[in-house]
Amino acid sequence: MDLDFSPEDEAFRLEVRQFLAAEYPADIRRKVELGLALGKDDYVRFQRLLFRKGWIAPSWPVEHGGGGWPATRRYIFEDELAAADTPRIIPFGLKMLAPVLMAFGSPAQQQRFLPRILSSEDWWCQGYSEPGAGSDLASLRTRAEPADGGYRVSGSKIWTTYAHYADWMFALVRTGSTGKKQEGISFLLIDMQSPGVSVRPIITIDGLHVVNQVFLEDVFVPADCLVGGEGKGWTIAKFLLGHERSNIAGVARSKQQLRRLKRIAAAQGLQNDQRFCDQMARVEIDLLALEYADLRALWEEAAGHAPGPQASLLKVRGTEIQQAITELLMQAVGPYALPYDAKVLKLGWQDVSPVGPEYAAPLAASYFDTRKTSIYGGSNEIQKNILAKAVFGL
Repeated sequence: MDLDFSPEDEAFRLEVRQFLAAEYPADIRRKVELGLALGKDDYVRFQRLLFRKGWIAPSWPVEHGGGGWPATRRYIFEDELAAADTPRIIPFGLKMLAPVLMAFGSPAQQQRFLPRILSSEDWWCQGYSEPGAGSDLASLRTRAEPADGGYRVSGSKIWTTYAHYADWMFALVRTGSTGKKQEGISFLLIDMQSPGVSVRPIITIDGLHVVNQVFLEDVFVPADCLVGGEGKGWTIAKFLLGHERSNIAGVARSKQQLRRLKRIAAAQGLQNDQRFCDQMARVEIDLLALEYADLRALWEEAAGHAPGPQASLLKVRGTEIQQAITELLMQAVGPYALPYDAKVLKLGWQDVSPVGPEYAAPLAASYFDTRKTSIYGGSNEIQKNILAKAVFGL
């Protein structure tokens, strides 16, 4: 694995940096810098900015409208996006469904959906978890019964991120009940405007509406929205989860958070607090090790290999580091981290008087929210079981 950056790579880094400095909307940047809540319009505006530049899908093959970039260029791009405090690119369409459609979808499905994913015309959500099927996903009970021209789907999905924004949902459903429970699962694309689809908000501990429960009551799904054939859903699910868990590692974003931590620690006069500095150093070393593991996985993916068990390693360590940084941010500002009001995340300081420095206000919400990262995408306990079996043969 050659990680040296060529003169062309460094020129590209400068191009990305200059483009973001000139074109990235200042109002969105301000929200991200302060940790305020982002709306659908913020995400879509930024993604369409990258789309017009031809940078929205660096890892997609050129024949599907992507960049086909090598691993080093993709690494530089993610690093510069994080350093500029941009919103994260919503992964459900671009980084999760798109690879599935390229690997398992029909040409007609690729032609229908991929261009609209690229342009952010369609917002996708993921219908995997259910009230009785979280980490044990194969226990899902949402059923798709054969109907004239397609299927009738009934059931419920939960913790569905941004379902209230979504135009479509890719979902695992049960089409068979014989044999192993994994064998009866299929992968469907469901129009969220279909009769029988309803979305109920779930307000999380930070006071924001990000996740939802989705109810499906006799929803008709055309047969051409079945991906990969009946009973292939579990194979597709494992393929997709590898991409999801790799993305959850969030190395570039953690690097930016670590830089933020250092700035706040200096502002709080902690540069001579040996114990605190030791804790920061430990996290930085862990993050550096994770970065090299992430680069190895990125390089293997660029060589045509699907994410393997190492995706579980990236997910576990990445989320542990994210949580450790938010804990240190709370420690750094001391009692100023304690006052918390969800309105700060939604409105800024318009009608709330700040307590302590402005940068301290959103830290409690970030700390609360980051508790979920070791649970979603397959809990870390489950990921450790996968590593034990697939890597160590236990």
